[in-house]
Amino acid sequence: MSEAVADPAGSRHPDRAARLAAIARRWGSRPPPMAWDALLPTLLLVDAVTARAPHEPPLTVALTAALALPLLWRRRFPLTVFGLVAAAAFVQWLADVQLPADIAVLVALYTVAARVGRRGTLLACAVVEAGVLLACLRWAGEGAFPTLFVAVTAMVVAAAVLGVNARTTRAYLAAVRERAARREREQDQEARLAVAGERARITREMHDIVTHNLSVMVALTDAAVYAQHRSPGRATAAMLQVSETGRQALTDMRRSLGVLRTDEPDADRHPPPGIAQLGTLADQMRAAGLPTSLDVRGGHAHLPATAQLTVYRLVQEALTNTLRHTPTGTRARVRIRCSTASVTVDVTDNGPRSAAAGPPSGHGIPGMRERSAGYGGTLLAGPLPGGGWGVSTRLVLDGGGGA
Repeated sequence: MSEAVADPAGSRHPDRAARLAAIARRWGSRPPPMAWDALLPTLLLVDAVTARAPHEPPLTVALTAALALPLLWRRRFPLTVFGLVAAAAFVQWLADVQLPADIAVLVALYTVAARVGRRGTLLACAVVEAGVLLACLRWAGEGAFPTLFVAVTAMVVAAAVLGVNARTTRAYLAAVRERAARREREQDQEARLAVAGERARITREMHDIVTHNLSVMVALTDAAVYAQHRSPGRATAAMLQVSETGRQALTDMRRSLGVLRTDEPDADRHPPPGIAQLGTLADQMRAAGLPTSLDVRGGHAHLPATAQLTVYRLVQEALTNTLRHTPTGTRARVRIRCSTASVTVDVTDNGPRSAAAGPPSGHGIPGMRERSAGYGGTLLAGPLPGGGWGVSTRLVLDGGGGA
C-alpha cells in the first residue's frame, strides 16, 4: 500500500493544484472562450503523457483523458460533465490507479456550484465526499486516514464555496445590470413624460393666447368697419387697439415658446402676466365691446408666478368665451379672492345662454380644467340659474403644483 497518496485533489502536486484552482476562480467571473476552456484538459493530458514511465500501462493516459476532456463542455452541461468525471474517477478507483488528473473532480464540482442550484450542489458534494472516503480508505497510509480525509474534505468544501460565491456574484451583477437598465428606462420615460407635460403646457398657453387675441382683434376690426364712416376717430382707435393686441399676442407667444430657444431674450424681458395685469385685460375686453367689471380682494404679492399666470389664463379664457358666444350688450364680471392658502376665481356674464346650449366647443373648457387641477381645484362651468354663464374654481396654494 502506498505511503504517499495521490488523492482526488492531487495532493502530490500542491503547487499545480493551487495554480489550477486560481485559474478556476478567475474563470468563475466571466465565461472564457472555448479555447481557454481547453487549457486545463490540455495541461493534464500533456502531464500524463510526458510523466508516464515506459513500463506503465497506457491506462493512465486513458483515465486522464476521461477525467479531463469532459471539462471542455463543463459550462454548457455542468451536471452531465460532473457525472462523466465522477464516473471516470470511480473507474480509476476500481483500477487502483492514482492520478494528478483527479483535480478535474474539483473543477467539475466548482462548475456545478457556480452554475446549478443548491440541490445540484449538495448532490455533487455528496458524490465527491463518497469518492474521497473511498480514496482515503484505499490509499491512505497507516494512521494517516483522519488527517488526509479532513484535508481533502476541506478542499472539496473550498471548491464548493468558491462556486457558490461565483454564482452569487454573477447573480448580483446581473441584478445590478438589470437595475441600471430599469433605471435608464425609467429616466427615459420620465424625460418623455416631462416633454409631454411641457408640450401640453405650451399647447394650453398658445391656445389661450391665440384664441383670446384673435377674438379681440376680430371684434375690434368689426367695430372699426362699422364705425369707419360714422365715426372715423373711433375706427382709428379700434385699429390702433388691434395693432396693440397683435403686438401683445406676439410678445406672449415669444415668451411661451422661449423655453424652446436659448437665444430668445423676450421671455426674460417680459415676465408672465398675473393678477396685476387683469386690469389691462379688462380694459382690452371693454375696448372689444364686452363691458367687464373687475373686483380683486386680498393681497396677491405673495402668490407664486405660476399661480398668478393660472388665474390670468382662467379669466382670459372665460372672458374670451363670453366675447365669442354672447351677443352685443352682454356684461361680464370678474371676482378674485386671494388669501394665504387659496385663490378663488369667479367669472360670470348675463348673456342669453340656455342650458340646452351646452358649454362652448373646442379646447377652452378642458384647458381651464387642466390648469385648475394643477392647483387642486375643480372647475365649474355652466349656465347660471338666473341666466348667463359662470366659471368658478378655487386654487389651493399650499402644496399645489404649478400649472
